[in-house]
Amino acid sequence: MADIEIEIDGQKLTAKPNQMVIQVADEAGIYIPRFCYHKHLSIAANCRMCLVEVEKSPKALPACATPVIPGMKVFTKSQKTIEAQRAVMEFLLINHPLDCPICDQGGECELQDLAMGYGSDTSHYCESKRAVADKNLGPLVATDMTRCIYCTRCIRFGTEIAGIRELGDVNRGEHSRVTTFVEQALTSEVSGNIIDLCPVGALTSKPYRFKARPWELEQAPSISPHDCLGSNLHVHTRSGKVMRVVSRENKQINETWLSDRDRFSYTGLYHADRLEEPLVKMEGEWKVVEWQKALELAAEKLHAVIAEYGADKIGALASPNATLEELYLLQKIIRGLGSPHIDHRLREIDTRDQAAMPAFPGLNMSLAELEQCDAVLLIGSNLRKEQPLAAVRLRKASLNGAAIMAVNSVDYDFNFNLQAKNIVAPHAMVGVLAELVEAVQDNKPHPMAALFNGKQKI
Repeated sequence: MADIEIEIDGQKLTAKPNQMVIQVADEAGIYIPRFCYHKHLSIAANCRMCLVEVEKSPKALPACATPVIPGMKVFTKSQKTIEAQRAVMEFLLINHPLDCPICDQGGECELQDLAMGYGSDTSHYCESKRAVADKNLGPLVATDMTRCIYCTRCIRFGTEIAGIRELGDVNRGEHSRVTTFVEQALTSEVSGNIIDLCPVGALTSKPYRFKARPWELEQAPSISPHDCLGSNLHVHTRSGKVMRVVSRENKQINETWLSDRDRFSYTGLYHADRLEEPLVKMEGEWKVVEWQKALELAAEKLHAVIAEYGADKIGALASPNATLEELYLLQKIIRGLGSPHIDHRLREIDTRDQAAMPAFPGLNMSLAELEQCDAVLLIGSNLRKEQPLAAVRLRKASLNGAAIMAVNSVDYDFNFNLQAKNIVAPHAMVGVLAELVEAVQDNKPHPMAALFNGKQKI
């Protein structure tokens, strides 16, 4: 279909068919206030903060739920628009507590920001504010549900992105509550994203709670070290100490999401069990020593082993979570000592085929391409736990009609539907896979092989 020409605030713009007004405005850099709308979630249109004046419409329309039509004229700064948005803000503040000074969201709260622009010092409502009991959602997400404005972002995220419907809305009107269906903690591996999604202080980070204010923090871009996806993130520090980690948008990798282990693992930096000083075993006891002495002792022991057994008897095992720079320096030291033995495969026993293996494992496609696949075969993988954001991509592929299959030794619980699965003992997996390959090559009858027929992107 041909593009559509519309006009927003006198600016002529080109839009795609079925686009919403707010999407076209965002692309053009024209800001429209919103609470419930999010570009990666379905449209709810329940906050009404994005009401705008549209020519020939008798009342203001929600920009997030109004599709563009040829010749449409939209006014985001007109008196009618501002009055409608001010009325919505007054309505939202009827029950919202005035506790910004003690709210963990203070300083980065969307409601706080928009109340400055669209709020008023008076209200038509004088009734008592209602209070809502807080929910215990586990060790990661803190709740203060009296602040909730029922944008339903957290509910839609669980249902549409995470694939686990753990939060829902019960009752109606003033008695509405966002809650878990049963009294239990959140179990999703990406549950921390509802903290970023919440536009108010109803859902906040429990480890970060009351630790710092946003204006005290310094922000630095970084990369997740916990899997090979390379999720983009921001590290927030105060006086050199990491206070929290949040998502950094990258459309090709993690979009705007972050797995819980990437978001909350910074707490391990300051855990009591973490080794912060070099220890040397002397007379049967571990004792703290200076770095210089520890390095000298290590060098002395290494040279003693080389002198007695030869450099070929020295090997190094590197953590897969080590940085690229650390891995480079380690191999330089070991090879400088004359040993070629260095590896990061801590759990691999049989390495006889390593000469035929690639330098590093890869998908041979970008992460974004995963959601465009027609058929996917998972082998020995608990993807939801191992790489949660890859599982989010595969869930999109599943919703688009992709055939996802699994050959595993354990019947894992996935957040997407499997078209077929084969649960076998570990020692039988090679035979099962060989049988599948043969069936695909020779067009033999096989329940999984049939799902590959006619697929373009596997």
